[in-house]
Amino acid sequence: MYNQLQVFVVLPAYNAYRTLKKTYNEIPFDIVDQVILCDDFSTDETVELARELKISHIIQHTTNRGYGANQKSLYDRALKEGADIIIMLHPDYQYDPRLITPIAGMIADGSFDVVLGSRILGKGALKGGMPLYKYVANRALTFFQNIMLGQKLSEYHTGYRAYHRRVLDTISYDQNSDDFVFDNQVLSQIIYASFSIGEISCPARYFPEASSINLRRSIRYGLGVLQVSVEHFLQRCRLIKLKRYEKKTR
Repeated sequence: MYNQLQVFVVLPAYNAYRTLKKTYNEIPFDIVDQVILCDDFSTDETVELARELKISHIIQHTTNRGYGANQKSLYDRALKEGADIIIMLHPDYQYDPRLITPIAGMIADGSFDVVLGSRILGKGALKGGMPLYKYVANRALTFFQNIMLGQKLSEYHTGYRAYHRRVLDTISYDQNSDDFVFDNQVLSQIIYASFSIGEISCPARYFPEASSINLRRSIRYGLGVLQVSVEHFLQRCRLIKLKRYEKKTR
């Protein structure tokens, strides 16, 4: 626990066997209460390893439903189990699990509702091995998003995120895509609902075992980000009304 708040780490897993144990072993269990892993129909032994590690909760999709669908299952379970702070950590060891402690602290002390682990703050992205084309695309998309969403974030595309439960209890993340653009739709909803967002510098790690999407899917993702940004702007100007910006009904 952190400041009497239950801290849950959620792991969206797909073929994470080679990196899961290393990631899991670096989670700071002095403050983390439970870990939830959702396996999106892996073809390797991710689930078997998760059982060996005695991970608190293991969810198995019976088909490959997508990165966004994986997160939906994780957040649904975390809220059901009583989490107060939910931290998403990719089990591919691309992000440093040891940052969980300061990330949780930024929420637990009331400073922010949401915290993002930014690979762009500082100069660690390219040094960590981020491909140049991804770095350039990241910076260009973030510049456009900041204009359209009225923010000053350093990065919208990190997979290292933490939420106070009131955020996930409020936004309709179930209305979002099951694909990678889910992450950007969630941030758009968070900003639209006026939750506060903090950032912490997070070194990037790129190596053969780390998960990454190919160029074709990267282009598809980029186009989706542009669409979300424009839709957010139009929603904010009351020119359209999208269901995903409605708050959850209890």
